[in-house]
Amino acid sequence: MAVNSILLWDRIFNPVQSVRKLYFGIIFEDIRKGSNSNLLNSGIMKKSVLFLTVLCISTAMAVAQKYAFVDTEYILNNIPSYKAAKTQLDKVSQDWQKEIEAKYAEIEQMYKDYQAEKVLLAEDMLKKREEIIVNKEKEVKELQKSYFGQNGALFKKRQELIQPIQDEIYKALKDMATEGGYAVIFDTSSGTSMIYTNPRYDISDEVLQKLGYKN
Repeated sequence: MAVNSILLWDRIFNPVQSVRKLYFGIIFEDIRKGSNSNLLNSGIMKKSVLFLTVLCISTAMAVAQKYAFVDTEYILNNIPSYKAAKTQLDKVSQDWQKEIEAKYAEIEQMYKDYQAEKVLLAEDMLKKREEIIVNKEKEVKELQKSYFGQNGALFKKRQELIQPIQDEIYKALKDMATEGGYAVIFDTSSGTSMIYTNPRYDISDEVLQKLGYKN
């Protein structure tokens, strides 16, 4: 816990340390060169004033930065309309998957029948049966693509049911960032690599409160 706090402090005030190192580097360089004492004192004074000004600005900027994080998966799972939409999507997906599987089973049976009867069929009938099977398979693949492909029916259904909820969460986060003065709000469920997060800065429940799903 202490190590993480120190690392966080070091990251926040890193710009200040950089300015400090730059300042002392310049001063020592002036002394090394053996400049005239009056000019040296005058130069050091000017650089000291400049250093203090930059240091104050850098410190103020570092302290002013506010950060927080949320877990959007947690937020979504605490919204009843999301659970209902997810249940509906799962049912639609399962129904379409069963339909596709039934059609592939039908094609498989057609092929088995063709294999069993082809010795009895004339050449033109063989080609006709083969064409029927091939065309049937193409139709099923097209249907499968229309359901589950990119921008397919399932994707559009998900956009229809889930997107409004996600937009509502995004708006709440945007408003909270503005009101709370947050520079950045991270999402821990988005795959962002975060080694340590202090629960104190988790505002997920505050988002749910703002959306009216928690007291």
